[in-house]
Amino acid sequence: MEFESFTKIARLTRQCVVTEKIDGTNGQIAITEDGQMYVGTRNQWIMTPEGGYQVDPFGFARWALDHREELIAKLGPGRHYGEWWGSGIQRGYGLPKGVKRFSLFNTSRWADALVRPSCCDVVPILYQGIFDLTCIEDCLNRLRTYGSVAAYGFPRPEGVVVFHTAANVLFKTTLVKDDEPKSKQVQP
Repeated sequence: MEFESFTKIARLTRQCVVTEKIDGTNGQIAITEDGQMYVGTRNQWIMTPEGGYQVDPFGFARWALDHREELIAKLGPGRHYGEWWGSGIQRGYGLPKGVKRFSLFNTSRWADALVRPSCCDVVPILYQGIFDLTCIEDCLNRLRTYGSVAAYGFPRPEGVVVFHTAANVLFKTTLVKDDEPKSKQVQP
């Protein structure tokens, strides 16, 4: 039997970033070293350089193709994950018909609007500091009271995502039915 060492345990009282969890559809844009662009959902590629796109959930592939040059130039090589959200997608967030947004998840890299592509947003940071359940609950209470930060004041935000930097792990908490798996929930 091959030896497996026990994994290192991250310290809990380390930095974390709490962002608004946006209710849309997960998307990724992958740029290769030679400038090719792939577009995907959580589970599959929906656009490749060779074949265009066959499936296009909520127009994400079309949007990426329309912004191809800027996405390749500004995002650069790598995988870039985010949420595709807005009119006609999940909650819609009260955006006008046809208005959709792509909000990147990597806040440490894309928070500066001058660095990221102008066609992209970034998920809103609600708290950044030492991991603290009280601060996370405060973020949830602000969302309950004042509504979404991503779509300012929208009255039904979904919740928060907590990125624990030392553990390099994401956690989520939703405002409604957090104790149920999403597959069991009926969408409002």
